[in-house]
Amino acid sequence: MLPLVSLLVVGAVVAITLHFAGYHRDPQFMPNEYAHGIQIRQALLEEKLVPPPPLPPSAFVDAVAEKPQLALDKADRDWSKMDPAFVQDVLRVMGRMKARGFPMVLLEGFRSAERQNRLAGGGTKVTQAKGGESKHQYGLAADLAPVRNGKVVISERDPWAMQAYNALGEESRAIGLTWGGVWSFRDYGHIERTGSLRALLARRNDK
Repeated sequence: MLPLVSLLVVGAVVAITLHFAGYHRDPQFMPNEYAHGIQIRQALLEEKLVPPPPLPPSAFVDAVAEKPQLALDKADRDWSKMDPAFVQDVLRVMGRMKARGFPMVLLEGFRSAERQNRLAGGGTKVTQAKGGESKHQYGLAADLAPVRNGKVVISERDPWAMQAYNALGEESRAIGLTWGGVWSFRDYGHIERTGSLRALLARRNDK
């Protein structure tokens, strides 16, 4: 009788130990807990890219002189005004471009409706979108340009710059962004979130 009691006691101790050690789980709870654990680990492991330090104004002098109609000296390059998820996509593209030998810089991110209207009007139109019609106004578009020897190069007559722009098209489309270089109104340095502006804003408001 005594050995039987001893076996029962030992069995109870083992069962309790396994339960609190996490080896005894109700099967109906295991899938949810496992999935939740994966989500937490992915969130912790996901690398958040940080925008590079800004270039000095002298780096943009040649670009401003090349296309004065763009008024690049008045362009907004504040990453914090852009959509955070889109910023991560842009930074990923810039990382891939740098690996290919084409370091890039943000020429313009957020753009006010007033500035958009100025660029759309005047003698030389640089965009067809008016204020409120561009994804720049919502932080969902960016204009990039390659940097060579510390200087921003935007001339489309420069063969090296055009190689960089074509590479930008490849890399941006590879991660699902839209490249302005394929539009009828060519905008080689422009990349943006894919989709209609109305749909993108509706999705944002649903969050």
